[in-house]
Amino acid sequence: MSRPRLVLVPDGMADEPLERLAGRTPLQVAHTPAMDALARGGVAGLVQTVPPEMTPGSDVANLSVLGYRPEEVYTGRSPLEAASIGVELGPQDVAYRCNFVTLADGTMRDHTAGHIATGQARALIEALAAAHEGTPFEFHTGVSYRHLMVWRGGQVVPCVPPHDILDRPVDEYLPPGEHGLVLRRVMRVAHEVLESVRPNTDIWLWGEGTAPRMPRFRDLYGLSGAVVSAVDLVRGIGVYAGLEVLEVPGATGDLATDYAAKAMVALEALRTHDLVLVHVEAPDEASHMGSVEEKIRAIERVDARVLAPLWESAPRPAVLVLPDHATPIRTRTHAASPVPFAYAVPGLPLEGPAAPHYSEPAAAGTGLTVPSGADLMARFLAATA
Repeated sequence: MSRPRLVLVPDGMADEPLERLAGRTPLQVAHTPAMDALARGGVAGLVQTVPPEMTPGSDVANLSVLGYRPEEVYTGRSPLEAASIGVELGPQDVAYRCNFVTLADGTMRDHTAGHIATGQARALIEALAAAHEGTPFEFHTGVSYRHLMVWRGGQVVPCVPPHDILDRPVDEYLPPGEHGLVLRRVMRVAHEVLESVRPNTDIWLWGEGTAPRMPRFRDLYGLSGAVVSAVDLVRGIGVYAGLEVLEVPGATGDLATDYAAKAMVALEALRTHDLVLVHVEAPDEASHMGSVEEKIRAIERVDARVLAPLWESAPRPAVLVLPDHATPIRTRTHAASPVPFAYAVPGLPLEGPAAPHYSEPAAAGTGLTVPSGADLMARFLAATA
C-alpha cells in the first residue's frame, strides 16, 4: 500500500474578518499549531469547492472535497442522507431532509429544535410515521435534529434550508407551487402530531432530490478509502463513493462530539486504506448559532484532538486540511467563497507555495487558487504519491 493519506474537513471553518476580533477571522484567532505547521511545511492556497451557480451546501461542497465534480453527479442532498441510513430510493422516489425546528410567531428561531437528542427525536419520527401510515410519505430516523422523509412516487419541490432563514418569517419560504401544497399539508399534520408529543416543535422539509449515479472513488482514483463522520450527508456520500463508512462511538455531529474518538478510528483506518476522510461538523454548528467563542473552541479542538495526533501517528500520513465551505458568523449561513487549504507530507519538501500559518488571509497571500475540489484532490494525490 502507498503512503496513507488523510483529508480533514472542519465543516464551515472558513469565515470573514470580524470587528469584535479586531478585523481577524476565528481561524486567525484560534490556536492551531498543527494546522500552522502543515501550512509552513507544505503547500497552501485557496480552492473553489462550490462550482459557479450551485448553492453552497455541505452536500455540493463535500462531494467537491472528495474529488467529484458536483455539476456532473449531484441530484440533491437527501438522497445522500438516505443512503447513509440504508433507505433505498426507486427511480420515481424523492427524498427530503426533515429537520426538527423551533418556530415562534411564524419565525424560524432554531433550525435544530434545541439540538434535540436522537433518542427523543426517534419518538417523534415514530409518531409521524404512524400518522402517515398508508400514504406515500415515509419518515426515517437520522441523528439529532436531522432526519429523512421519502415521498414514494413523489415530486421534486425546491425548498429552502432552515438555517438560511434564521430569525425570518417562514411564510414566504414555504414549499412553492401545486406540489408544494402537498408538502405544506404534511408539515401542518406534523405540527398537530408533535404538539401532543413535544410542544413547540415543527418539521421543515428541504434538501430534495432523487437517487444519484456517481462513479466509485476507486474507479476515479484507483485508491481504497474510508469516511469518519457523524453526519448522514457525508456518510451517504461515502456509501455512493464505495468507501467504508466507519462507526465512531461518541461522535454526535455537534459541538459535543468526541474529537479524540474520531482520531482513534481514523488512525486504525489509515493502516488499511489508502485515504481516510475525517469530517467534523462542530465549526459549522457554531457558525449557525452565531457564536464566535464556540467556533474558535471547535477549531482548536479539531487541531489539538484530531489533526495533531494523526499528524504524529505511525505510519505518518500525508495530510490535506480544508473546510468544505465558509460559514460566516455574520450571516450564520453558508457562503460560496474560496476556502483555505494546506497539504503536506511529513519530512518531504513539496513543490508549491507555503504559508506562514493556516488562515484565510495567509492562504490567499500565497497566490495559489485551485479552481475546483476535483483539481485539488488530483493535485494532492499526485504530490503525495
